[in-house]
Amino acid sequence: MDDRGSSFITVRRIPHGETCHSNSAEVVVGSAAWLGRGLSCVCVQRRDSDASNTFDLTLAQEECLQRIQRRIDVPYDSSIIEHQDALRALWNAAFPEEELHGLISEQWKEMGWQGKDPSTDFRGGGFISLENFLFFARNFPKSFQDLLRKQEGDRSVWEYPFAVAGVNITYMLIQMLDLEAVKPRNLVGATFLKFLAENESAFDLLYCITFKLMDHQWLSMHASYMDFNAVMKETRRQLEKELLVEDIAQLEDLPSYKLLSR
Repeated sequence: MDDRGSSFITVRRIPHGETCHSNSAEVVVGSAAWLGRGLSCVCVQRRDSDASNTFDLTLAQEECLQRIQRRIDVPYDSSIIEHQDALRALWNAAFPEEELHGLISEQWKEMGWQGKDPSTDFRGGGFISLENFLFFARNFPKSFQDLLRKQEGDRSVWEYPFAVAGVNITYMLIQMLDLEAVKPRNLVGATFLKFLAENESAFDLLYCITFKLMDHQWLSMHASYMDFNAVMKETRRQLEKELLVEDIAQLEDLPSYKLLSR
């Protein structure tokens, strides 16, 4: 399907051993027919050359990779108090002036979740996607609110839902950086681990940069709802390009970091 023929909805990771068929080398989001019907299947088809290439890591980088993998492996569990508290904290960061009536509430749709229970959408990114949201809200509150409330630029009549976009970004970064592999099989992933070894919050910071960059691309492309897949692909291309610039010593040196404001 072409870029304009794709909708964007919550994604899920394919468990190890489960087959997912796709002809694309990109992350491909499910068709419009899935809207309102739950989760889509998102597949990443690796090129043959990727499978044979791995990059050696320092001990520190290996430990950082293992830590981020442990975070990725944690599913959102609505029965865990810590997860409940984190979800309430997200609401308070997003809408400090409005009291939340419950963890299952129609109010969540105001933030861009597909239904009244955000836990169903977190299947695509796990608990780490909630952690990404909270890091964004706490460290770059102005940019967080600008994106949540669509306060910048000439906006489309059919805008992307903020929350579901955020889960998609978490998933896209995990795939782009090859973070579920024993060792990174692409240069972008290997490069990122150098940043992660220097800053344990590098993944969360890159999430913030990516979210803001995605919105910047959205506005630049005069995009509407059905263009989301094309915007995500362009965001990924730009992010990979910036990460591979030789004189980038830290994520704060990325050109797109300048889009963020606190």
